[in-house]
Amino acid sequence: MKGVKRRKSALIARLVFLVPPIALSLSCASFESSPSRSGAQQSGSNAAPTIDVTRVISQKLSLTVQLPGEFTPYEAVAVYPKVTAFVRWIGVDRGSHVKSGQEIVRLEAPEIASQKQESQSKLQQAEAQRAEAEAKLASDQSTFTKLKSAAATPGVVAGNDLEVAQQTTEADRARLSAAERNVEAAKAASNSIAEIESYLRVKAPFDGVVTERNVHPGALVGPNGSEPMVRIEKVSRLRLVLPIPENYVSGTVKNAKVSFAVPAFPGEKFTGTIARVADSLDVKTRTMPVELDVANSSGRLAPGMYPEVDWPVQRPQPTLFVPASSVAHTNEKTFVIRVRDNKTEWIDVQTGISSGKWVEVFGDLHEGDLVSTRGTDELKPGTAVRAQESSDKKT
Repeated sequence: MKGVKRRKSALIARLVFLVPPIALSLSCASFESSPSRSGAQQSGSNAAPTIDVTRVISQKLSLTVQLPGEFTPYEAVAVYPKVTAFVRWIGVDRGSHVKSGQEIVRLEAPEIASQKQESQSKLQQAEAQRAEAEAKLASDQSTFTKLKSAAATPGVVAGNDLEVAQQTTEADRARLSAAERNVEAAKAASNSIAEIESYLRVKAPFDGVVTERNVHPGALVGPNGSEPMVRIEKVSRLRLVLPIPENYVSGTVKNAKVSFAVPAFPGEKFTGTIARVADSLDVKTRTMPVELDVANSSGRLAPGMYPEVDWPVQRPQPTLFVPASSVAHTNEKTFVIRVRDNKTEWIDVQTGISSGKWVEVFGDLHEGDLVSTRGTDELKPGTAVRAQESSDKKT
């Protein structure tokens, strides 16, 4: 039994002796290196992430946006008669060009003619009464003057006769004053009738074009009619009415030249001058009406056209810009992620006008600050990061 054990021990020793030394070394090395590999993997997983950043830039905003507008006449009037009458004659039609003061419609009203004759008759009667009062005053005044002269000699004229002559003269003077007032009243009435009669001749209030005609000879018209007799518009000069969004109002400058195009003349540009600014926003549309004066002596443009206006948008001072992708939005805030000392910060901002891929921002930012080019709420404040500056620049 002891001999068998000795033989087994010798065999094991011989087998160990036969194993190559290289195998043993590889096995030991493999065993020893496994802990260091796991440590490297752990340190790689804890390394700070690399994010793309770009610098905040300061620049004076200056861009052009396309805004729709509408042409309206510089002046427009619906012509109604001032009195109820019949149309006797009308000398214009749709498309007729008229001059200021030109007679365009002639009316007739028989009752006005009779009122005119009556007023003239009253005026003549009042003038006759005034003439009679003047003659009587002159006669009685002469009598009173003679009696007064004779009374200078005692006993020639009774004192009572002189007093009666004086009172008669004063009464004549009062009657003359009343007659003169009657004449003035009669003249005023006659002038009033004459003015009413002038309403029967309807004249154009300004140079323009007749754009609508609704009556013909024989029609009964009046100041309370449902439709005007004619409508006249001044189209040699037009108003271009433009609703400016609230964001673009700050760049509005009076007397500035603005270009526009109309679909009727593709490829052609026209110009207008900013003439009137409402200085008040429409609460429904949040826009401010602005009017441009447009010369239209050629008549190519027409009221009702809808031009596309090249509206200039400018800021009086430079403002800050970041890429639009840098701005993050949540239900509570709008912010950008600033990187300072390799740590992230959420900076609340308000956005302004977009200019290409960049957008105005207003907040606690400064020119040259580094912000993440990708705004997201997944990158929490205080996160350690490695900043890789992007080469994207605003031009």
